[in-house]
Amino acid sequence: MIKTPLTVRGAELLREELQRLKSVDRPSVIAAIAEARSHGDLSENAEYDAAKERQGFIEGRIAEVEAKLSTAQIIDPTLLDADRRCVFGATVDLEDLDAGSRVVYQIVGEDEADIKQGKISVSSPIARALIGKVAGDVVEVQAPGGVREYEIIDVRYI
Repeated sequence: MIKTPLTVRGAELLREELQRLKSVDRPSVIAAIAEARSHGDLSENAEYDAAKERQGFIEGRIAEVEAKLSTAQIIDPTLLDADRRCVFGATVDLEDLDAGSRVVYQIVGEDEADIKQGKISVSSPIARALIGKVAGDVVEVQAPGGVREYEIIDVRYI
């Protein structure tokens, strides 16, 4: 069985989503289906079709989240001891050598990735280039705009 790496926060977010899907979204779509059924002929009932489609989406997402949580390998970055190497869960301070700017990224699971919050997927090109490296190393990343170079300033486990 393939394990899905998640940070502690990522697992919490998935559990919250699952709770919302089961306790809020599922009952509301069941009520919408019942309401649409009460309007009569189901063959030409757009409300019924839309509610059934929404129900299918919700049930699919519940199954997906449950599967991810059942195969989750939860990693707490604060408990890591990776000799200051870039690993899953690490927060990495980088200097973009081409632009001269600094960025901070945390390497997280695919479901947690959000570039606006500085969280990059472990499977992204930049994370793959960083894994195993230490402060002071320079990495090249194949980006859509061409190759970019980053220097690792610091690696933290927070």
